[in-house]
Amino acid sequence: QVQLVESGGGLVQTGGSLRLSCAVSGRTFSSGTTAWFRQAPGKEREFVAAISWSGGSTNYADSVKGRFTISRDNAKNTVYLQMISLKPEDSATYYCAARRGGALYSRSGAYDYWGQGTLVTVSS
Repeated sequence: QVQLVESGGGLVQTGGSLRLSCAVSGRTFSSGTTAWFRQAPGKEREFVAAISWSGGSTNYADSVKGRFTISRDNAKNTVYLQMISLKPEDSATYYCAARRGGALYSRSGAYDYWGQGTLVTVSS
């Protein structure tokens, strides 16, 4: 079993920055992928970014390319999402997810484990 706990959400003004963290505990997978998704009220959950176990491969949604950076520190069992130039449309609950395989899928159904989410609100 894998447990994921997100932190770092909050209220920020347009153009501001936040860094989200995802602490991973329990059984970990040497070839596993970790990703961030988000879901705004009344909308479907959407892919944000994914990173391979080594950190050498990443995948981003077009809407966040150039503004968000996913990274990981395996010594700390933590995955990060650095967000800059935030926009009101980035407001959502952000979820961390993990899967056993190494492919950087963008579909939520490919992920086996999920955190509870952390809320990000960007004011205009």
